[in-house]
Amino acid sequence: MIDKIVAAVNNVLWGDGLAFNQQLPVLGNVDFATGPLLIYMLVFCGIWFTWKLRGVQIRHFGHMFSIMKGSTTATTEGISSFQALCTSLSARVGTGNLAGVAVAISLGGAGAVFWMWMIALIGMATGFAESVLGQLYKVKDDNGEFRGGPAYYIKQGLNKTWLAIAFSLCLFLGYGFIFSAVQANTITDALENAYAIPTLYSGLAIIGLAAMIVVGGLRGIARFAELAVPFMGVGYILVALFVTFTNASELPGMIMHIINSAFGLEEAGAGALGAAIKNGIQRGLYSNEAGSGSVPHAAAGAAPNPNHPVSQGYVQMLGVFFDTMILCTCTAFIILLAGKENAAEGMGGIGLTQEALSIHLGASGTDFISAAICLFAFTSVVANYAYGESNLHIFKLDNKPGRLVYTVGYLAMILWGSMAALPTVWAMADMALGLMSVINIIAIVWLTPTIVSVCRDYFTKMDRGERPEYANGDCQIQGKSEKGIW
Repeated sequence: MIDKIVAAVNNVLWGDGLAFNQQLPVLGNVDFATGPLLIYMLVFCGIWFTWKLRGVQIRHFGHMFSIMKGSTTATTEGISSFQALCTSLSARVGTGNLAGVAVAISLGGAGAVFWMWMIALIGMATGFAESVLGQLYKVKDDNGEFRGGPAYYIKQGLNKTWLAIAFSLCLFLGYGFIFSAVQANTITDALENAYAIPTLYSGLAIIGLAAMIVVGGLRGIARFAELAVPFMGVGYILVALFVTFTNASELPGMIMHIINSAFGLEEAGAGALGAAIKNGIQRGLYSNEAGSGSVPHAAAGAAPNPNHPVSQGYVQMLGVFFDTMILCTCTAFIILLAGKENAAEGMGGIGLTQEALSIHLGASGTDFISAAICLFAFTSVVANYAYGESNLHIFKLDNKPGRLVYTVGYLAMILWGSMAALPTVWAMADMALGLMSVINIIAIVWLTPTIVSVCRDYFTKMDRGERPEYANGDCQIQGKSEKGIW
């Protein structure tokens, strides 16, 4: 019965049972002929904020990079902007960048890559907007450190405590516990399949490593992310560049193939056009997480430079760009240049990416992807802890006993997930993610006047040649931010 209820909710939210960074069948015999409500909401949200912020992701594209100058400075209250970016990328960059892109191409053809780029472009505006709010309505926890996220801007900006609690509960279920269990399962499966390492042993190793990192709280996680994310990102990009330059003669034809397929201009194009748009949009949204409400937790934990909420909007907008426009494109090029677009039926996900890279690099390609899966998934395991911990303050549990209980539960879920069969759990995680995304989208659209007001303050000061700094009273906002923060 529970399976059928979860499946029904997911079918309304996701349309056809597509999971976050995975593919899942709809469980049970539930027949709901509904569209993917959440996909429509996310697309609308991206277009809405692109319009309201006058195409900030295009107009200020260069400024998005320049804001990273001086971004490595942290304070006693907050992590640095660079650490916040790396923390959010730790959660964003996962198996979806390797497997999700492969699924999009296997189901929607090369044209899906173009629509993945397009949804990333408008998703940058959504990521910008929610991160501005995360910064604006942040609070200080019992340790005097910054915390924030959708629950905080819902409570302070909209004065809807019940909705804030509902969001926090969904986030605890998804990011706090279940997603980490599934990522651990991905790692242990990869190690067992590649090197015959028993799942119990690798599960215990994951727990040991994760415990050493998360015991330091958000700062410990941020320091780890600051080292791990550039290493794994640059490594993957270099491999993709090697593959691209090795096949440079095929590159122009591949680009034209992507564009033609995206608009159904090739043979059988009419039938494939819908699949390209649908799968490209879905996989792009699932990968970059813009609008889900996860990234504002990392944004809120930062001490921005310059000291203005909008500066973190640019930082996290860069995260969307890097995740989808760079890393997902790397995977797409690896697959398409290997000629694996028309893979055999049933071939998809990580298997398609592994086979494509093995064509380019031989047996070492499979080993590289196995290593990448483990590192990408492990960084997600660690970052997920930070998102859950950020919400302890909502329940007055940001103290030693509260953190201890949360940490023990988090580590126990990792051990369980490393050995479990997880289809039902994935479906429950999808439901939690879907519901928190719906709540977050409603909240940030509701808070549009505040976003526009705060952004106008930043834009005006920047246009006057001033260093944008924010203080209470500089512009009109909904509700009020915590006393002493600004």
